[in-house]
Amino acid sequence: MGRRPWLLLLLLGLGLASAAAAAVAEASEGDADPLYKACVEECQNTGSLKETSIKHCMVPTDGTPADKSWYTHEPLYLQWKEWNCKSECRYHCMMERENDRAQLGLQPVKYHGKWPLKRASVFQEPISAALSALTLVVQFNGWLSFFLLLYYRLPLRPETHKTYYEYTGLWHVYGLLAMNSWFWSAIYHSCDTVWTEKLHFSSAAAFLGYSLILAILRTLNLRDEASRVMVAAPILAFVTTHILYLNFYQLDKGLNMKVCTVISIAQFLLWALWAVVTRHPSRLKIIFVAFGGVVSVFLEAYDIPPRWGYVDGRAICLAVAIPLSYLWWSFAKEDAEMRTSAITKKTR
Repeated sequence: MGRRPWLLLLLLGLGLASAAAAAVAEASEGDADPLYKACVEECQNTGSLKETSIKHCMVPTDGTPADKSWYTHEPLYLQWKEWNCKSECRYHCMMERENDRAQLGLQPVKYHGKWPLKRASVFQEPISAALSALTLVVQFNGWLSFFLLLYYRLPLRPETHKTYYEYTGLWHVYGLLAMNSWFWSAIYHSCDTVWTEKLHFSSAAAFLGYSLILAILRTLNLRDEASRVMVAAPILAFVTTHILYLNFYQLDKGLNMKVCTVISIAQFLLWALWAVVTRHPSRLKIIFVAFGGVVSVFLEAYDIPPRWGYVDGRAICLAVAIPLSYLWWSFAKEDAEMRTSAITKKTR
């Protein structure tokens, strides 16, 4: 009977997560606009847009075959962005149409599944890229301080020189996956190409899937290897299948959003319920992170239109992730200190 409230709340949270994920708008009104289509076609044919020359559409005069894209003559550090005549015309026509819409008092619309955001130098989404990089730094600092705490400040087992904390290895893997996920998030928001999108989605799915495993193992206090394998195996199988589907069958953004939303809500609910039931010393931090995470998930599902040309709902979620990451590693360190103290007292 005591476990029924946990189950009911978890099912309720998963239902809300599915509803939020299903509410994500997938249609793109902007690229269906006849004026936008005509602008892109004219830009590709003439190589210019009003007073702006699109160098990627210019035909080379140095004897190079005309069917080779102009961007292949750029430096390597720019070639990786895969900007070409079509993508450049789409960007400049999108900005022109949005300026016209703004003068008419109309709200921004999506183009090819994405909000119209302004570039800055070589960065396609400069605010989101910078926030992802800052979160990466916070994750690295949190993992490093966790490592130093366990191996240089807390006592080690005298016979094996290993830590007393039973979840050390799990947190190390968590840190590595977190840093990998935020690294590719920064790359993806700097340059949106097919391969950066796949790496971003894949690394995020792997990180969230492992986060759910960690949540289950810690909240249920599973320490033996058999129990851990029984929990981890089905989740790893599902996440691996999902990643393979995205990379080798169809890069379905809507499906990926639903999967990541459900996984995120599930782990946040687990942590929050565990913090309340167990009265963990860091329960306020856990509850704050869980609440902030749920709010962040729903903000991203709501898909807030851009403001000032650079900030959209995704950027707001990335900004929220910075303090949440700091608090989360703070909880991990306090949990390690608490468990180490409890174990060493028993062994005396």
